[in-house]
Amino acid sequence: MKGKKERKIKIYLQYPWKYSDSPYYRYLVENPPRNILYFNTQREKGATHNKRKLKFLYFVKTQIRKWTNKFNLSIPNANLSPKGNYNLIHCAHCLSKNKKSPWVSDLEGGFSMFISGHHTQSGRKKVEKIINSPSCKKLLPWTETSKKEILKIIPSSKNKLEVLYPAIPFRTDLKEKSKERINLVFSGRYFYQKGGLHALEAIDKLTKKYKNVYATFISSVPGEIYKKYCSNKKITFYGLIPQEKLFKVYNDSHILLYPGYSDSFGFAFLEAMSFGIPIITVEGHARKEIVKERITGSVIQYKGTKDEKFRENPSLFLTDEMIKATSKLIKNKSLLKEMSKNCVNEIKEGKFSIKERDKKLKRIYLEALK
Repeated sequence: MKGKKERKIKIYLQYPWKYSDSPYYRYLVENPPRNILYFNTQREKGATHNKRKLKFLYFVKTQIRKWTNKFNLSIPNANLSPKGNYNLIHCAHCLSKNKKSPWVSDLEGGFSMFISGHHTQSGRKKVEKIINSPSCKKLLPWTETSKKEILKIIPSSKNKLEVLYPAIPFRTDLKEKSKERINLVFSGRYFYQKGGLHALEAIDKLTKKYKNVYATFISSVPGEIYKKYCSNKKITFYGLIPQEKLFKVYNDSHILLYPGYSDSFGFAFLEAMSFGIPIITVEGHARKEIVKERITGSVIQYKGTKDEKFRENPSLFLTDEMIKATSKLIKNKSLLKEMSKNCVNEIKEGKFSIKERDKKLKRIYLEALK
């Protein structure tokens, strides 16, 4: 006797903007849980690589938040999804105004719930009212750090919170990396915000210090900075490049130097780990949850990284610490190899695996529909 056929669940993806600039949702749509059908996916193309478009989107977002906060406007980051043939709404780091359709929301951080007003009592009350709605079934912060942040802002959200780590696919196209040379890499769409200046200074010194060390630097490097470092022929510079080309670079790279100051999560970490690349980074939001010390990389302790002026000025201490952490891996190939394997296993079987995410997300969807 054949078993009962499992029904398919139809999920509407609700974005806060016209489309998402986070790879989270592309990986979700391309690797859905079993019998889950996502709608409104035609917008999901992943992060854009158009330099002008990126600058424009970044400018628009920052200006909206700047001026709405300046005038103390309390505006929840909530949308009303259109009616349709779906069972559940999944909000992509935003909230829902729908009162009849059940919904869940994944949240990169506490800021994801607000366009502005997260520091005001009226703003928090508006968001709390939305969250306390019976149609809100679950809030899914990306990390434990984000969960604590949300609890601090909206304490009454406690019973609806459950951490759901982002995930990316395990790669089956990995090739053996060079044993003669060590290739360092940095990749960040926004040079200063991602810590490009400090990473580049460390990379420059490391490539000069070790004969077998080379590097690839992928970012929109300001002209005056490029002039300073372009004479180092051991560093290959790229601007924004398509993901396919980026992944080819990762396939040949051994160590990622990525401070990622402005990241509240940072998919660069996961993508690098999927290629077996240990990470040298700097303390930041949820950083220790993502990078395990001496297992998948090293997290440098340094306060003051939220200061934008700091990001645009060289830090001798920080550069030296990045060089020390990277040098340990350059000089100890067995440690580098071990950490590389750990990175791959974290993506294949660990908390950032598609298998773990899909199992948990499927359960959450089913519970929301009860």
